[in-house]
Amino acid sequence: MAENLNNLHYQNNGYLEHHLDLENNGNLIKNKDSADDHHHHRQVLRTAHNMSSSSLRKKSDLSLLENVRVGFVRRTLRNINEVIFGTKLSVLFPAIPLAIIANCYHFGRPWIFALSLLGLTPLAERVSFLTEQISFYTGPTVGGLLNATCGNATELIIAIFALSKRKIEVVKYSLLGSIISNLLLVLGTSLLCGGLANLKKNQKYDRKQADVNSQLLLLAFLCHLLPLMFRFSSAASASPDAAAFSILQLSRASSIIMLIGYIAYLFFQLKTHRKLFQAEEEEVVDGSDDTVLEEAVIGFWSGFIWLAGMTVLIALLSEYVVGTIEATSSSWGLSVSFISIILLPIVGNAAEHAGAVIFAFKNKLDISLGVALGSATQISMFVVPLTVILAWTMGIEMDLDFNLLETGCLGFSILITAFTLQDGTSHYMKGLVLMLCYIVIGACFFVLRAPFQPTNAINLGLMKFPSGEVIES
Repeated sequence: MAENLNNLHYQNNGYLEHHLDLENNGNLIKNKDSADDHHHHRQVLRTAHNMSSSSLRKKSDLSLLENVRVGFVRRTLRNINEVIFGTKLSVLFPAIPLAIIANCYHFGRPWIFALSLLGLTPLAERVSFLTEQISFYTGPTVGGLLNATCGNATELIIAIFALSKRKIEVVKYSLLGSIISNLLLVLGTSLLCGGLANLKKNQKYDRKQADVNSQLLLLAFLCHLLPLMFRFSSAASASPDAAAFSILQLSRASSIIMLIGYIAYLFFQLKTHRKLFQAEEEEVVDGSDDTVLEEAVIGFWSGFIWLAGMTVLIALLSEYVVGTIEATSSSWGLSVSFISIILLPIVGNAAEHAGAVIFAFKNKLDISLGVALGSATQISMFVVPLTVILAWTMGIEMDLDFNLLETGCLGFSILITAFTLQDGTSHYMKGLVLMLCYIVIGACFFVLRAPFQPTNAINLGLMKFPSGEVIES
């Protein structure tokens, strides 16, 4: 009897050990799969633009979708919930169909312009969200390239449509306004708000990233300054046709050099010095709407399809903006230069700007600087020269001569930004000075009532005055 009890005891122990081994092995396999999946979804480069855009996202409530039993319908509704309602700017999405309806039923052109401009605001933020989602599947390098290409898709698409309509001045004004807005308005607001919210804290940031961006911005300014100086220096010695041709050739050569510099900057940012540009992760708080996404919430192909759809909508609204800007200028009593340089960048990039200010409140100035300087560098070193090359392929003579007033404002904005960031510390007075500089520049273009200068008059080195008189500069 005792022997049978001992045998039963040994058998039970063996069964329990075998069962525990199987369970532990199963847990190890499950944990390994979970770790692999976790690694697959988390391997993404968190840049300042990603972090800034994530501050405007809100946590989606998917509990109601669990009752939907059809898998395809449930996935579609989940994607709609994440893409359309997963942002705090979702209240602006109705402006998109309203703009389309206003255009189809021939409403007032200022209404079309205003609705299109409002509709571009959430679309720009969603493009950033979708590129980040795709980056979870493609890896940090491809994701970084995708973010670098689509980061300023709105400005690039508006420029392309303006080029197709031969509105070269609108192209130059809008791109110039985006650069100045990022350097003075976005950075100034961030430093001012961050300084006021953290009066008793020591505000510091990494100067290395700011130094690299400042160097590239100075290179871009040189490429804009040389055609302008060449035009004035050759006005008396060379014929107007020869001077215009030389300026055009110089601009195209400078654009190629700028694109080469931007490619080197991407290699520097994504490969050799990735840690320099990787944003500091924000603390995750359960139940908070400010939780930073750490894994993909939509599939790769779903993200790609949504990104294509958003790009089409941006192109449609950009066409509306370009086609109605002159009528809006006449209706509102504002110059086209003021609308292009001041209003377009403020409204079109409102989501990115708000994210930079939010992180400045949290004393995360590296992210705020990364948004402002990174976007300005991308536009000046990538979007502007690419636009010149695209115009070249389209048979349009677009150069880098942005005229004396515009180039002077650009150069001053770059120089005062470089001086502001040279010591690696910040306080609210620096932000206030940058904002005051932006207000002065805005007032300058507000009072500027001169009509558009014809492209041929600009290329020939002629100046046209409001009276209609054209004299040689």
